[in-house]
Amino acid sequence: MAAVSLRDVHKSYTPELKVIHGVSMEIEDGEFIVILGPSGCGKSTLLRMVAGLETISAGEIAIGERVVNDLEPKDRDIAMVFQNYALYPHMSVYDNMAYGLRIRGLSREEISVRVKKAADILELGDFLKRKPRALSGGQRQRVAMGRAIVREPQVFLFDEPLSNLDAKLRVQMRGELQALHRRLGTTSLFVTHDQVEAMTLAQRMIVINAGRAEQIGAPLEVYAKPATTFVAGFLGSPPMNLIPREGKLLGIRPEHLEPCAASDALLTIDVDLIEPLGADTVVYGHVGDSESVRVAARLPAHALTREGKLALRYDAANVHWYDPQSGRRIDT
Repeated sequence: MAAVSLRDVHKSYTPELKVIHGVSMEIEDGEFIVILGPSGCGKSTLLRMVAGLETISAGEIAIGERVVNDLEPKDRDIAMVFQNYALYPHMSVYDNMAYGLRIRGLSREEISVRVKKAADILELGDFLKRKPRALSGGQRQRVAMGRAIVREPQVFLFDEPLSNLDAKLRVQMRGELQALHRRLGTTSLFVTHDQVEAMTLAQRMIVINAGRAEQIGAPLEVYAKPATTFVAGFLGSPPMNLIPREGKLLGIRPEHLEPCAASDALLTIDVDLIEPLGADTVVYGHVGDSESVRVAARLPAHALTREGKLALRYDAANVHWYDPQSGRRIDT
């Protein structure tokens, strides 16, 4: 295991096409970091630079005590799990997991010990003779993780490994990833656009927007105090409401709005859509004549059953303020 340092890392494909703009972060030995952001924001490019699959235009990346900018991927002591599994279809599960170790010249006995140990961790012992086509999607992803585990690397890199799975399997695999990290304690970087994955897996997260680190912190800390309007609008389902007020932007999360009498209203919306979700109901609407100011409220189940005007209030302790020009948080 090893710490990872990103020091003012840049990536440019041409002088005009710059995709990573000075990202810095110190990742502790054994930490599980999630790199979160929308499609095209540069999060996978950042991970691939750590892996050595993309060159660094400026800055430094260190793994442990070594600066790895000029090292080949095979010399970085990392293991990567991809979105598409990348298994060899003609090989058994055992051979898929053992192949990289054979290339490195390990003995047959050592390979057997490592593969069987990883198979036990991932509950793949009964599938070692099967070909990938005889496995479910979740089992294939576990084989891909097993192939990474047997290398016993200093750092695991995960590039959206759960995005090809259905919703139920994603929940199961998140639990397996958490258990795996608790058991192995290997430093891990996990890329995703899925905020649920980020909130449930990360010890800390780095939120990327257009190649820049918008915020770094523990998931609940980032959720409770978004540093920018981008983070506020990206994290949360529905995301934080941002409403022009007093020359600033007022931010209030949907779950912090509650219906009230018109005389007590701090905010009144015209309801456009009601989504009953069982445990609660999400109401979407707009403020007055301004269709551009959209508001979502997460209310108790059956709190509203028809469209019309809805009076809402909120506790001042749950309000966030943002500068409308910079988008940065204003702490009052």
